[in-house]
Amino acid sequence: MRRRTVLVACLTTASAAVAGAGVWSRRGGPAPLLPPAPAGMERLERMYSVARGRVVDFWTAVPHGHGDGADLPVCLVLHGSSKRPPDFPALGLGGFLTDAVRRGAPPFVLAGATGDRLAWQPAGADDPQRMVAEEIPAWCARRGLDSGRLAAWGWSMGGYGALLLAESRPGLLRAVAAFSPAVGPGDPVFRGITRLGATPVGLWCGTDDPLYPPVRTLHDALPAEPAAGGYGPGRHNFGYWSTILAPAFDFIGATLDGSAAT
Repeated sequence: MRRRTVLVACLTTASAAVAGAGVWSRRGGPAPLLPPAPAGMERLERMYSVARGRVVDFWTAVPHGHGDGADLPVCLVLHGSSKRPPDFPALGLGGFLTDAVRRGAPPFVLAGATGDRLAWQPAGADDPQRMVAEEIPAWCARRGLDSGRLAAWGWSMGGYGALLLAESRPGLLRAVAAFSPAVGPGDPVFRGITRLGATPVGLWCGTDDPLYPPVRTLHDALPAEPAAGGYGPGRHNFGYWSTILAPAFDFIGATLDGSAAT
């Protein structure tokens, strides 16, 4: 029965992606600019997280043509406040991953789970950061993925969480990519920023985003110049973020493969 559940989840992701443009037009904001590339194997399962003390959605995506992703490294996905793993197929994340690999990026797997609105920080006994750092890699390893090679990518609240994870767990990540991270001077990310010195950072933000000023302040405070990233016209939505996924996934693939200059 569990195998059937996984297969059903894989099949339903395709229909979710087709419906994505309609969902975005109803919710407002520009639709993501999806690449002309198919998603590979996507899975959405329910897993019990000891760190969070609850059942969470756990999603993975493998680039098309790479089967179940055996032995591929993993990029941990930390969502923002308004999206969850069941939304990822409609965002086209699997297609963006395939597109990156077809353009020459070394292949890797995306893996993310539900962190709710805790900014990926502990709140009492609920610790989504520990779930990301310890449990998701273990779940990936059980699927045959290479959880010894990890990167992290997140947007908004998840961008904040990805940076905080790199600071809190030195040596865990080979790279961190943050889209419009929800940071502010004096918060934990700023206080621990010197610990990012050994981790290649990719930092992107739209110049029309209210978070642009603090993100530029973060940029200036980093112990080393970002290894990737940039700033251009765009707001705080996937209409903008979809335009920067290609260089971000190129950066992540290269650092996981060990071929990026750092």
